[in-house]
Amino acid sequence: MPDYPRFPVIGTPLSSNAIRVMMLGSGELGKEVIIELQRLGIEVIAVDRYPNAPGHQVAHRSYVIDMTDGKALRELVAKERPHLIVPEIEAIATQTLIELEQEGQVEVIPTARAAFLTMNREGIRRLAAEELGLPTSPFFFASSLSELRDAITKGIGYPCFVKPVMSSSGKGQSKLNGPEDIEKAWDYAASGGRVNVNRVIVEGLIDFDYEITQLTVRSLGIDGQIHTSFCEPIGHVQKNGDYVESWQPMPMSALAIERSQEIAKKVTDQLGGRGIFGVELFVKGDQVWFSEVSPRPHDTGLVTLVTQTQSEFELHAKAILGLATDVSLKSPGASAVIYGGIEAKGIGFTNVHLALANSGVSLRLFGKPESFMKRRMGVALATADHTDEAREKAKLAASQVKTV
Repeated sequence: MPDYPRFPVIGTPLSSNAIRVMMLGSGELGKEVIIELQRLGIEVIAVDRYPNAPGHQVAHRSYVIDMTDGKALRELVAKERPHLIVPEIEAIATQTLIELEQEGQVEVIPTARAAFLTMNREGIRRLAAEELGLPTSPFFFASSLSELRDAITKGIGYPCFVKPVMSSSGKGQSKLNGPEDIEKAWDYAASGGRVNVNRVIVEGLIDFDYEITQLTVRSLGIDGQIHTSFCEPIGHVQKNGDYVESWQPMPMSALAIERSQEIAKKVTDQLGGRGIFGVELFVKGDQVWFSEVSPRPHDTGLVTLVTQTQSEFELHAKAILGLATDVSLKSPGASAVIYGGIEAKGIGFTNVHLALANSGVSLRLFGKPESFMKRRMGVALATADHTDEAREKAKLAASQVKTV
């Protein structure tokens, strides 16, 4: 039955009628969602595994807990009594979220089931390939080095890719070109997983032309029913599984766009709920394969801060509150990652003035308290008449910013 509007009254933060949202994970993506929620008068509690995370710096209150600890998570929910829980990362005690939602204590965005299924690659890959019958790369899950070796030598073949079933930003991912790479890939996956589950996915190589992120929004219409809408496809470059640049729109054939949206809708319909989903796809000509899905804003979608009328963060905030959304494109644009480049705490940034002197360029410096060589510390954004020009402007600006 229609339930529009989701919240008939938006109250005042820090008062008895406030709508309280708890962000589980408060990195750079969570920070932008928090800002958008606060623009709509929402009281936000930011939670992360380390102090002074980017989202901590802009929320009404913040906490540091191990989010995979179900007891600690339950105690915090009892203390804060949020109306909504919005996961930003995978490494969460998802079984506790399911229990809390079943008990009627809180609503999880998009749903507790979606958080559970996408917590690791196994749940969502089996849903896509085995239940929905979507085209994917050949794959196998392994719980030991010997299982991994057998999966590769008896079926998957070379080259192939090994990833932890649960990781983020490409951590623990390896490309294997021969038998000599297997043990090293297994060890690297074990070290790169968010949670030590000693399980990996090995995927066969697909001969694709490019990868895209199909941002997909499930939001309430004025009729109180869920409607699905799609942003323009986002092209991106990854190195070792980690996004380094993205651009929007990605030129695609009409048939490839249609197939991408069909796959994205099938997956997101199964996951349910409200909010934005980042559906990753491989494309070759008119062929499209499903790769992964995140039931939350996607890192490649940072480009939407300058390309869309409503960024992916504004879309997420409005969708979870039951408000209307607008996925229209405003301008072609691109993003390029600014890496830490050094191992230090409390770093500084120089040459910001040079980067911002370029027309159509803006920056987001995330405010992470500690830098690592390959940690994403910011992003350069650029708009232009064409994405090729925007990509060059964004990469130039990102290269101009230096860390000290």
